[in-house]
Amino acid sequence: MASTSRSGQTRTVTRVQTGVRMEKRILLVLKGLAGTLDLSLGDLLEGIVLHSFAGKAPFSQETRAKIEALKQVYGLDLSAEDSHRLRESPGAPRSKR
Repeated sequence: MASTSRSGQTRTVTRVQTGVRMEKRILLVLKGLAGTLDLSLGDLLEGIVLHSFAGKAPFSQETRAKIEALKQVYGLDLSAEDSHRLRESPGAPRSKR
């Protein structure tokens, strides 16, 4: 899939399949948000990362309201302050390396 640069030119990229482990409720919120924005999960994640790399907020106030609603639906009570304090629950399946 191609992307469009600031100059409006389409950019060609190479995408790869990845298997990442993520907290279940975070993933549910991301999938729900992608659906409301009519994006694939991968496109949403790429946009979030590119904005973060540039030091920019990835979401408008309207989108943040959608995120808050989805967090309520899926019981997501984690915040940025929790990001470095998450531990795998005991007995959770581990990925094979």
